[in-house]
Amino acid sequence: MKDMIKRLMLVLVVFLGLQVPSVKAAEHYVIATDTTFAPFEFQDSSGNYVGIDMDLLAAIAEAEGFTYEIKPLGFAAAVQALESDQVDGAIAGMTITDARKASFDFSDNYYESGLQFAVAADSKITDLEGLRGKKIAVKTGTAGADLANKLKDDYKFTVVTFKDSANMYEDVLTGNSDATIEDAPVIAYAIKNGNLRLKLIGEKLETSQTGFAVKKGKNADLLAAFNRGLASLKSSGKYQSILDKYIGEDAEASTQNSFFGQLAENGPALLSGLGTTLWIAFISVALALILGIILGLLRVQANPWLSGIAAVYVDLMRGVPLIVLSFFIYFGIPQMTGVRFSSAAAGIMTLSLNAAAYVAEIVRGGIQAIDKGQMEASRSLGLSYGKTMQKIILPQAIKLMIPSFINQFVITLKDTSILSVIGLVELTQTGSVIIARTYQSGSMWLIVGLIYLIVITALTRLSKRLEGGK
Repeated sequence: MKDMIKRLMLVLVVFLGLQVPSVKAAEHYVIATDTTFAPFEFQDSSGNYVGIDMDLLAAIAEAEGFTYEIKPLGFAAAVQALESDQVDGAIAGMTITDARKASFDFSDNYYESGLQFAVAADSKITDLEGLRGKKIAVKTGTAGADLANKLKDDYKFTVVTFKDSANMYEDVLTGNSDATIEDAPVIAYAIKNGNLRLKLIGEKLETSQTGFAVKKGKNADLLAAFNRGLASLKSSGKYQSILDKYIGEDAEASTQNSFFGQLAENGPALLSGLGTTLWIAFISVALALILGIILGLLRVQANPWLSGIAAVYVDLMRGVPLIVLSFFIYFGIPQMTGVRFSSAAAGIMTLSLNAAAYVAEIVRGGIQAIDKGQMEASRSLGLSYGKTMQKIILPQAIKLMIPSFINQFVITLKDTSILSVIGLVELTQTGSVIIARTYQSGSMWLIVGLIYLIVITALTRLSKRLEGGK
């Protein structure tokens, strides 16, 4: 009824020749972004999404009267999410290209940039010619990657691909790659704010325009609102203020670089990421136990149909890589059915479906480890199959299974790190987001690794206690 009233009001407004409101206050959109692409989008030490893109979007939303939710997916996953209708729009420093125009509708240009190569600060390479025959690090799905692949035959490049900028830069710093290519302001920001030992070489290549994207033919209201808001910000001077905040001469440099400085500054964010990792793992394992126990009991049934169904499930889940399963649930199912999942729901489904296959094998192994003579003796005394399993076999088998269940929980907890590819900000993704701001990957990955080590060691000790060991 409310939708019908809104339509009637809109028809009345048009008929009377009145101005249509830019965007209805009730409109709410889901916007995908990268969050590891400073200065366009990243998280500050308080966990807030900041950067040129984030500040522009916030200002435009306020001016145009709509609300939004940010989905931090990484660039390549953000593009996939937009294609599969998981999100309504994407803002990720996205270069406007003819190829992308085939799939997306873009806003007006909000930043003109160019691509530039960078090498280690002590490198003797000074221009593009010096990169002939060298190894070039690029970021998946970006204009820089496209240009490097376009030039690789002429300059005999070897192109290696990374999913985020920080790892790409680190590959150059460690000497594994000779150079990287990225939007010039992004590399310049990284050198200034992250104290990276890199330097820009040569001239800017392929000057490009940057735009906000929606899926082609969809969300025209959102795109129109973005363009109106952008024009308003430019005319008021707020647009330039946002640029100056991040890439102006007086832009503030970031953050603590030492191990303990990183730990102190980012402790709350890391604890939040650990909390997400733990609750996702607990829920996933709980669901996996329910499904896995059912499947495990089916596996030991004499009925070949029941046993066969369980065996097919186990083989299927064990044969599909976890990252493929997560992509299928989060991107594939919505594209095929129109049903959307949150990243947390998709992550729990991925982990629980995968872990259930291994739990089923643990249950099957535990039951089969009990001497068959106990089943035969119980049945000869007149107990049913169900009562024998309940009273005699399962109590003994569960004691054997508990250490394996703990081990499966540890595996599932570590597997949560894979879910960063669908935008779940767990512990590993929290580390990636922090590195995108600080560019201190060595100390941050050491901190993340120590957190995992402490938690997993505690769980291992618990497993040994339950086994009766020391």
